Amino acid sequence: MAALSEHPNALKGLGRGIEREALRITSEGTLSLSAHPPVLGSALTHKWITTDFAESLLEFITPVSYSVSETLTQLQDIHRFTYRSLDGEMLWPLSMPCYVGNQDEINLAQYGTSNVGRMKTLYRKGLKHRYDSIMQVISGVHFNFSFSQSFWQLWIRDQTTYTTQEYISDAYFGLIRNYYRFGWILPYLFGASPALCGSFIKNTERAMNFETIGKEGTYYLPYATSLRLSDFGYTNSTQGVLKIGFDNLAQYLEGVRDAMRTPSVEFADIGVKDASGYCQLNTNVLQIENELYAPIRPKRVTKSGEKPSDALERGGVEYIEVRSLDVNPFSPIGIDETQVYFLDLFVIWCVLSPSELMADCELRCWRENWDKVVMGGRKPNLTLQIGCNGEQLTQTEWGHRVFADLTDLSVVMDKAYGGDKYQSVCRDLVTWFDYPEKTLSARLLKKIISQKSISKVGLGIAADNAALFSKGDYLKFTEAQFRKESEASLQRQRNVEQSDGVNFEQYLAEYFGGSLSP
Repeated sequence: MAALSEHPNALKGLGRGIEREALRITSEGTLSLSAHPPVLGSALTHKWITTDFAESLLEFITPVSYSVSETLTQLQDIHRFTYRSLDGEMLWPLSMPCYVGNQDEINLAQYGTSNVGRMKTLYRKGLKHRYDSIMQVISGVHFNFSFSQSFWQLWIRDQTTYTTQEYISDAYFGLIRNYYRFGWILPYLFGASPALCGSFIKNTERAMNFETIGKEGTYYLPYATSLRLSDFGYTNSTQGVLKIGFDNLAQYLEGVRDAMRTPSVEFADIGVKDASGYCQLNTNVLQIENELYAPIRPKRVTKSGEKPSDALERGGVEYIEVRSLDVNPFSPIGIDETQVYFLDLFVIWCVLSPSELMADCELRCWRENWDKVVMGGRKPNLTLQIGCNGEQLTQTEWGHRVFADLTDLSVVMDKAYGGDKYQSVCRDLVTWFDYPEKTLSARLLKKIISQKSISKVGLGIAADNAALFSKGDYLKFTEAQFRKESEASLQRQRNVEQSDGVNFEQYLAEYFGGSLSP
């Protein structure tokens, strides 16, 4: 902090990117059954618009930007073009899915006839067999973040033992460990899935002590912040036995690769093939590393055909991906400026703060803290544990401690960027610990209870967003740019399909190094 106060310009050049998921829905608020609209281009090769698990689950990806306003403007333009291309459909504005009659209505995302496209669809078929489809259409927002070279130069200026990249990777893993320790703050502040549609309960056949309202069956927990992050949401209990550490890059890669080689008795029962063809990529705990459910990931941009773990081994950690954000229903693009400024502060604080290596017992502690917050984070006098044998604090007390540091950092950030936006965000958000009714989950739940239906609330917000994006001008991109990219992406997909030199089985065998499970 002292060094940054003397050299605030080292905090400039922060790289950001946002990935936002959203289900396409009909005007009645049900899941769209139509294929990915051709006007949006190829989901395999489009730069900014793709699909996630299902044909109806869109994913918007902003280019890397070094300005908060530019990042959000890019995301607004992507939404504007998409809404104007949907022919009467809308985007569901909540993380938990809209009404789904049955799992068969969720059509797996299709990426064409190329080997890479078929593999992407087969991976999703495996997810369907392993965890069911409705869990896979839970939506979220991912925030990608990187530091500038000037920041790292200031960070390692007195270090000579290791290479620059080794220090950078170690620093990112220190950030990740602190994120696990303190990241429960994000679902407390920004969790926005305290309730869900009754069809989710029906389709997943899970039961809890939910309270219900309305004829349609809206289920909720009165103090929940993010059911999406709970065992009821986008999680994988099978992965609970994995020993993936975060002390350094080598340990992390060893853990991830072991998981991809570890056979699963449960998934072996599914098999790789049946009479109709492939069922999944393999029978291991992870088909591929993307299947690892984690609130934060170390990342590096991959080369063509390169696995994420191989990219990390080749060049070290380049940026981090924060994955624990619910879709913000109070923003038409799923995330707002306040959240981005807070995320800036929080991840910088995580890398600046001391970060001891993390033993298994501490991993269990942070999981327990997160579980408490996502299931009942607004409960009065909720206590959390600091470390395995450390003191216990109420969530409010701990939140104030963290914000004392964040406020100091916000002064330096505003010195670097001018104005007082970072300090203003701190002044606002710290009050949410004393007044939990200000949190996104509390505001959304109040709205749902008032209207006695999560479907009615979601459909109303979706209609408002559709009206908003039906007018107004593009601010960063143009209509012509989007149409050109859509056409170019379709041609890129055709090129990929024409360039395949091996059959699909050989492609899979080569991808997995000849170790495809029988």
